[in-house]
Amino acid sequence: MPTVHTQYLGQLRTQAQHLQSGQTLITDAPTDNHGRGEAFSPTDLLSASLGSCMLTIMGIKAQQLGLDLTGTEVDITKEMTTDGPRRVRRITVAFRLPAAAATFSDHDRTVLLRAAQTCPVALSLHPDVEQVVTFG
Repeated sequence: MPTVHTQYLGQLRTQAQHLQSGQTLITDAPTDNHGRGEAFSPTDLLSASLGSCMLTIMGIKAQQLGLDLTGTEVDITKEMTTDGPRRVRRITVAFRLPAAAATFSDHDRTVLLRAAQTCPVALSLHPDVEQVVTFG
């Protein structure tokens, strides 16, 4: 059974529906690639998927360690190549841990970072896509 159903709406816009939940999202081509940039681009979603996946896997690990990551925020910066085929060159994922994280040990922080770097999306990206992860 499919996971997502996507339809082309015209003018470089798509609508994807998550079949299990019924939730939908729209994508637009970015303004630097003939689009309107009025919604996430497909490569924006790729970058957002990486950040969300990292945060989810960190959350699972945090629960196992008895740590609370509630309030953690992530800023994700996507950089595209400027030469050759158009593709994502680098994704920077900058975590801002909540104030409660000040009590996390160095070991806990290392375990959480490792969890983030081994999330399914991170492991699925081509090795040419540089992944930069920072904890603040």
